[in-house]
Amino acid sequence: MKKISYKLYSDSTCDLSKEILDTMDVRLFELSFEVNGNTYSGDMMSLPEFYNAMRKGAMTKTSQVSPQTYEEEFERCIQEGYDILHLGFSSGLSGSYQAACIAKETLLEKYPKAKIIIIDSLCASTGQGLLLIKADRLRREGMSIGELSQWLEENKYHTCHVFTVDDLEYLRRGGRVSRTAAVAGSILGIKPILHVDNEGHLIPLGKVRGRRQSLDKLIDMIKERCGSWDNSEVCICHGDCYEDALYCADKMRELFGKKTKVNICYTGAVIGAHSGPGTVALFFMGDKR
Repeated sequence: MKKISYKLYSDSTCDLSKEILDTMDVRLFELSFEVNGNTYSGDMMSLPEFYNAMRKGAMTKTSQVSPQTYEEEFERCIQEGYDILHLGFSSGLSGSYQAACIAKETLLEKYPKAKIIIIDSLCASTGQGLLLIKADRLRREGMSIGELSQWLEENKYHTCHVFTVDDLEYLRRGGRVSRTAAVAGSILGIKPILHVDNEGHLIPLGKVRGRRQSLDKLIDMIKERCGSWDNSEVCICHGDCYEDALYCADKMRELFGKKTKVNICYTGAVIGAHSGPGTVALFFMGDKR
């Protein structure tokens, strides 16, 4: 096998569990978040604590990675003699991708022979994570930085995200739905169905009445999109609603086969600050997003 001459980077918004990340050779940049004015990052606050705080009415905010943070880490990597491939959080949802690009341009002025490739994943949460799992595997198998960057550019459009939320209030705070729709949805038990489009934006696709019906609708959407793609490994993330994630995992195994590996992870605080407790998102490969 060829010697691996480049490092793979991504952002903490990939929402992969520590157990999964421990099997991978990837460096993550931590986005920070606030709860009632206090700033946290990484595992400074557990995710059950975070979601419990949200349920009690805590106000949350998030912050992107700065160009300086990217620049300092990338420079360290360059000085160690490695090229860099960074799979960034969707530019449709954060400015972190642009910050990484700024860091790249600054470093290339200082190190003109360095190779730094920044990929806009156009993915979020464990959709970004699923793409990262595949990228890490291909890198370990000996795929060159050029080949892997091309693979990522082609396959990010086939990394599908479908999800629902339990409470429309958090989407209202982010401007995704109106106050009237949020109040009416809560009273009537309306659950929105959303996906991430080819520009990396969260897009509402419809509404379903009832929690279980919304989860079943997500499975129907997989059937519409998956085609003949290899889905022997898929991902689910949840906003502190593990039982619902297990229900969807069983449904995904019924669809793709009992041997399908279903990675179940928490929706991290940076994404969860906007989607709220009770979010369930399914990630898989398909013909279309």
